[in-house]
Amino acid sequence: MNTFAPFARPLYVMAKPVGSLCNLRCKYCYYLEKSHLYSDAPAAEKYSMDERTLENFIRQYIEAQTQPEVLFAWHGGEPLMRPMSFYQRALELQKQYARGHVISNCLQTNGTMLTDEWCEFFRKNNWLIGISIDGPQEFHDEYRRSQGNQPSFYKVMKGIRLLQKHGVEWNAMGVVNDFNADYPLETYHFYKEIGCQFIQFAPIIERILTHEDGRHLASIADKARGELADFSVSPKQYAHFCCTIFDEWVLNDVGKIFIQLFDSTLARWIGQQPGVCSMAETCGHASVIEHNGDVYSCDHFVFPEYLLGNINRDTITSMMYSQRQTAFGKAKRERLPGQCRSCQWLFACNGGCPKDRFRQSDEGEDGLNYLCEGYQQYFSHVAPYMDFMKNELLNQRPPANVMAWARNRRKV
Repeated sequence: MNTFAPFARPLYVMAKPVGSLCNLRCKYCYYLEKSHLYSDAPAAEKYSMDERTLENFIRQYIEAQTQPEVLFAWHGGEPLMRPMSFYQRALELQKQYARGHVISNCLQTNGTMLTDEWCEFFRKNNWLIGISIDGPQEFHDEYRRSQGNQPSFYKVMKGIRLLQKHGVEWNAMGVVNDFNADYPLETYHFYKEIGCQFIQFAPIIERILTHEDGRHLASIADKARGELADFSVSPKQYAHFCCTIFDEWVLNDVGKIFIQLFDSTLARWIGQQPGVCSMAETCGHASVIEHNGDVYSCDHFVFPEYLLGNINRDTITSMMYSQRQTAFGKAKRERLPGQCRSCQWLFACNGGCPKDRFRQSDEGEDGLNYLCEGYQQYFSHVAPYMDFMKNELLNQRPPANVMAWARNRRKV
């Protein structure tokens, strides 16, 4: 088993320049309610990262890196609710403090606020844009609606066409929920039809547990378990969704369409770090900074009990390499129940995201991942193909050779 080495991997701090502020009101969004954390702040400070915080973040973030490449990730809420001048200033500060580092930027948006001007800015400065879209119109509009409950699909598609018009590099992030999970091929075909080559599927799992401060989503630290939100995908649904898409991908699209889950699975098969943190052995190297400079252990752990400090009082280095954050990262491995430790798929799954470990194991231990059953079905299903691709890579052959092998295997 690998020892925990915090400096061995790049350090990431996802920035929330408008906090939870957003022009949409997606039913399953876990970030909208984070506004309760700052309900007592003056109106001008609630959702706006000021100049001092921005400069402290950019300077410290670059200084904290141990590798030459630095990736800035801008998220929300909806980050395009900040004016372009904010991001122009960010670029100026990145250049000022780069000190030889190679700086890259990516931004995750719902796409509804994209304009020709925004797209030209992104193209000119080589930004990667992530678009949140859950599949065809019927699936997307089920949960992703405006504050007035208006559908958002057509506005998102307009944004995608603008990105394509201006030659901006983009990828798609689809939330897998209780609705679209039953239509995996329709969802996958849609992404291919709109010209998307890079896809991230994110299963949504939340529990409802009302708190005194107005929050209604449960934290893994809550002793009460809460009720599963009705939009949450079930383990069987998630397995069916992933396996069905994999079956088409492995026959036709390896090397042409890049799906984060499949790429990360192959990475684990050959003993490399996955592209998705939920499959890593430990976590804690990726945190989030709120608009006011507060830093939390993880984007999914923005709760008072996981506050590490503030960029205007503390340094990123002191927070990210603190004993507290190190313990948070190691707990992913150390708190695995016995059922996980003896599982044949532990090397690939590593227990999944800690936020979803609210089930009990067959032996009655706490800490089993809600999606465990689905994970086991998925890894069992893809194992022969992963074995083949691993062998191809070890022999310096392209893993895309698996497509011909898979077609022949289906004929037998």
